[in-house]
Amino acid sequence: MQTSFTLAQLADPGIAASNEILRKCVHCGFCTATCPTYVLLGDERDSPRGRIYLIKQMLEGGQDATEETVRHVDRCLSCLSCMTTCPSSVNYMHLVDHARAHIEETYKRPLMDRLLRNVLARVLPNPGLFRFSLRLAKVGKLFAFMLPKKLKAMVALAPASLPPASDVDRPQVFKAGGERRMRVAMLTGCAQRVLDPEINAATIRLLTRHGCEVVVAQGAGCCGALTHHMGKEDDAHAKAKANIAAWTAELEGEGLDAVVINASGCGTTVKDYGFMLRSDPAWADRAAKIGALTRDITEVMHDLGLKPVAGLPAVTVAYHSACSLQHGQKITALPKQLLSQAGFTVKDVPEAHLCCGSAGTYNLLQPELSAQLRDRKVKNIASTNADAVAAGNIGCLVQISSGLNQPVLHTVQLLDWATGGPAPKSLAGKTAITS
Repeated sequence: MQTSFTLAQLADPGIAASNEILRKCVHCGFCTATCPTYVLLGDERDSPRGRIYLIKQMLEGGQDATEETVRHVDRCLSCLSCMTTCPSSVNYMHLVDHARAHIEETYKRPLMDRLLRNVLARVLPNPGLFRFSLRLAKVGKLFAFMLPKKLKAMVALAPASLPPASDVDRPQVFKAGGERRMRVAMLTGCAQRVLDPEINAATIRLLTRHGCEVVVAQGAGCCGALTHHMGKEDDAHAKAKANIAAWTAELEGEGLDAVVINASGCGTTVKDYGFMLRSDPAWADRAAKIGALTRDITEVMHDLGLKPVAGLPAVTVAYHSACSLQHGQKITALPKQLLSQAGFTVKDVPEAHLCCGSAGTYNLLQPELSAQLRDRKVKNIASTNADAVAAGNIGCLVQISSGLNQPVLHTVQLLDWATGGPAPKSLAGKTAITS
């Protein structure tokens, strides 16, 4: 694609990076076949290729974002399926993130939209506020018929009850069981800590059982993904720097072999810290180092070597491949291999490349499209006749479970069970066949 940015525009690092991305696009349209919103809506402007044209026009002209551009960029899930499909290696992720930052800077949204986004940006990354808001949502359900459409969707997604907060999420060190083979820092996350703290507990049990010392570092918190994808760059960068400082202190202290992430949406963002902070001389090198050190939990378990001790659990698992894992991190076969090694019968889900509609805050900001994608995903999962669903991202787990009766679990919960941990509560009736 030809571009015509001026030399003055190209002096801006964001414009320079977007220019390189735009020039790689050859207009082939392969991305349209795998874009969830184009599959649903059939509108070229709701495809990656169409959005690329809108973003090019906005950035190249130095224009404030228009309502049309905002509408179609907002509909993008950032599922990154287009990047898997693209034969020209167009980094759509960096382009759409730049567009969102430009929109945040130049476009004045309607008042209710601004308020909603600001509330989400403040509440979701803060476990205390998030827990409090979910308790309020119980009351909100009584008056759901009176609420605006988006607020009604938010209240509907709130769980009926919340598990108690877990002690594992506070800063501390979990010693390796037996000989220490690795020392890793684990991101405990924000929303996941509230919605399902057992995921972190299962991750720690799994890692320590396999010889890892696990550090929950002082000062580490939200990865910044939620606000980053809302275009709030300053907030996202502040959160990234807090994590980088916390993990660098551990790296330079007793050392780290990896930063382990068990929420793939967070993992995609943390692995990209080097790019996010590339123009900040005080942070660029440290950000790149932390990004290179970051690994999904399945990558670490593959290196450690899974040691099943419970034999073959009598459970068939439908594996849902989170977009941020398969498209963002290019991790596809590994989780299924580990589940198979653990003794589970693993089934693929039809249309596995299509997003479930969670996508960070997407199911809150675009509830109608999100619900359509969820229903499509749930129908495909149901067709497998599996006993349970496994996935590697908390957003997917919440989204899918809102429309499915089968147990929906994090991959690590199943791996923990198969290697000597407790059976997940939702599978309490399924007894493992001991070897």
